[in-house]
Amino acid sequence: MKLTDFSYELPEDCIAQRPLVERDASRMMVLSRGAGLWEDRFFRELPDLLRGNELIVVNNARVIQARLFGQRRGVGSESTGKQKGTQHDFLTATIEVLLTRRIASDPGQEIWEALVRPGRKVRVGERILFGEAALEAEVIGRGELGVRQLRFFYAGDFQETVKRLGHIPLPPYIRRPDEPDDNSRYQTIFASTGNAVAAPTAGLHFTRQMVERLRQRGAEICELTLEVGLGTFQPIHEDEIEQHQIHKENYEIPEEIAEKIRQAKTSGRPILAVGTTVVRALEDSALAACQGGDKRLLTGARAEAGIYIYPGHTFRVVDLMLTNFHLPQSSLLVMVAAFAGRERILNAYQHAITAGYRFYSYGDCMLIR
Repeated sequence: MKLTDFSYELPEDCIAQRPLVERDASRMMVLSRGAGLWEDRFFRELPDLLRGNELIVVNNARVIQARLFGQRRGVGSESTGKQKGTQHDFLTATIEVLLTRRIASDPGQEIWEALVRPGRKVRVGERILFGEAALEAEVIGRGELGVRQLRFFYAGDFQETVKRLGHIPLPPYIRRPDEPDDNSRYQTIFASTGNAVAAPTAGLHFTRQMVERLRQRGAEICELTLEVGLGTFQPIHEDEIEQHQIHKENYEIPEEIAEKIRQAKTSGRPILAVGTTVVRALEDSALAACQGGDKRLLTGARAEAGIYIYPGHTFRVVDLMLTNFHLPQSSLLVMVAAFAGRERILNAYQHAITAGYRFYSYGDCMLIR
């Protein structure tokens, strides 16, 4: 399929720049996959729209302050300032680093994949200093599309250092700097673990009161972890969507959660995935079990999600999906089109634009059933 098949025009003023005052005040479009029809509702109505026996799966990944700003220190003798003029040049050149995925962790050192800007100027072997040398990174590898491997050196606790020096990584379509309020509002109420560099945004609508209402309705809620990274937000660059190479993302499905999901499917209870990250983790685990000869639906384990879901995919686990609205020509839009049908999704998006829905991370949501 052509990438242009997943295009739509979105007016700039449809993009939500800030969250609503109340998390659960968002609008919610309810889309029927079978009939291709939709209703305009509100997220607060979710419990009344469910059967009451659903198993709701959420992502408890915590967003870290993954955007860092540092100064170049050069390579080799350049880092000592021995070459004429280099010390001043490198210390005044600001480098933006967006952490995307942790690869390894040892005391005093961590290795991460990251996007570096301006990446073309940063060579392998070069060092970057952050926060008056409280944190230092060495570029140890280069990848495609601006991806670098960085080895970080630090004293104390890495996460606390990043929390102190870094910024919440708001998406570029939010055209403002991060603010103190984003530290809490760009986290779901479930956030408790992991190193996500973007929020699992479908979960942003939930409140503690909503969770209690869902449980009173008869639904059960369980958690997995997928550390949101490049696999979620990296654009598709190929003309044919099938040629896209998606980045891997770390996830963990505890065995007790995997067993709950298996039992729910066996007993005919619907699985409601809250967000595309949950869909990716569940479907990746199910595909791995199938390919590995495991007769169980999915396995409980730590793994890397390498699955790329596009039209033609057979969904093994997910029955319903709660999701925000996604960027045109993105892998997330391709995924929801695989679940609900391309034409149905694009027609629903066009209605959402006309009806004044708020789009993207801090925007409204859609229940697909």
